[in-house]
Amino acid sequence: MTSKPLLVLGLMSGTSADGIDVALARIAGAPPHLNAKLLGHTSFHFPPALRKEILRVAEQHPISAGELSQLNFRLGRIYAEAVLAACKKFKVVPNRINLIGNHGQTIFHQGEPANYFGKTVASTLQIGEGSVIAAQTGITTVSDFRPADMALGGQGAPLVPFADYVLYRHPNLGRVSLNIGGIANVTVIPAGAGTNQVFAFDTGPGNMLIDALVQHFSHGRQRFDENARLAKSGEINRALIRELLRDPYLKQPPPKSTGREYYGRAYVQKLLSLGRSNKIKAKDLIATATMFTAASIMDALHRFVLSKHRINEIIVSGGGAQNPFLFEGLSVLAMSGAKPRDLYSTASPRKLFMETYVPLSNEYGAPEPKPSLPENASISVVPSSRFGIPEDAKEAFAFALLAYETFHQRPSNLLSATGARGPAILGKISYAPPR
Repeated sequence: MTSKPLLVLGLMSGTSADGIDVALARIAGAPPHLNAKLLGHTSFHFPPALRKEILRVAEQHPISAGELSQLNFRLGRIYAEAVLAACKKFKVVPNRINLIGNHGQTIFHQGEPANYFGKTVASTLQIGEGSVIAAQTGITTVSDFRPADMALGGQGAPLVPFADYVLYRHPNLGRVSLNIGGIANVTVIPAGAGTNQVFAFDTGPGNMLIDALVQHFSHGRQRFDENARLAKSGEINRALIRELLRDPYLKQPPPKSTGREYYGRAYVQKLLSLGRSNKIKAKDLIATATMFTAASIMDALHRFVLSKHRINEIIVSGGGAQNPFLFEGLSVLAMSGAKPRDLYSTASPRKLFMETYVPLSNEYGAPEPKPSLPENASISVVPSSRFGIPEDAKEAFAFALLAYETFHQRPSNLLSATGARGPAILGKISYAPPR
């Protein structure tokens, strides 16, 4: 394998199926001296009808084998088109790109083994045919990263902790890398940690519940709560948050992973039913779901992290970092230092923090990080852009790194994150046609 720097494109489309994030990186070296630089990033929406079908399938609605095969190849073409459009935007001819790392579109993930025909089986399925991408772009493509880890008893998720460790490890500061996509996940990097001390897990819902409620109440006219306008106009229902914090998944110890299979349609229907029975207005339910997302994240940190490790910074990426109400909710909870379960217990005062004051940002974007917490706060909450990685580029950048490691025949799963019993070289390589 070459030791020269490679230009690698990373592609990511998450559980919300909003579209495809593309990151261009220059990568050289090998761990622990891996040198990676983000050169550019962009994003593309899925065609609306295709997005609707992806979500339908991911919600486990019936699909024939033929339709699934067609969807797999159609998505391969969509990813290839995104690669070529990104190259045009970055002003880089495709034959200068050495490698593509494509996560693919998750339509099923069962991290914990479940009974299937007399045996317990864990499985995952990400689609978007890598051979189609390689053929249409002329670029060797690594895809289908998760099964190799699961074949060794891991959950196949999260895989981004490898990149988090490369980007954020620090000799003196304990850090948590928090990505808020459809699902929220954390990578815990203690001060001075080696890879065997890093651990990660899915905390619970990210944008998934918020987006589903917005789409429900807007009858599909809105896909997400832009600038948290709906949440900011609503009131938080403390009793409902108290109920939601009893969710069994939140109590389950890591390693653990979840997805639309758990926090999808059935969960949203339960949330809507609770809203109706408690006469909660639409904007109040959206505000409550947003604050529940923040509370579930901090609940996970209190349950599984803060009792064991000193954490100085929470570094936030993903679409949720662009939601000012969610970002501020995290900041206020971190500043309080208290466990969300205690803050929302029946013994707590009715009005404690977010209900009386939220230092909301301006109308046009995520809040500036500096005023989020006072200087003497024990945990600061900052966006990943503070570290040179835009909030919506981090996961795509991560899969560029993972593809680079696979291309060099090196494992990149962190056993402490996925629970695998051994290192795995992740993904399948689809080589570009001979030139």
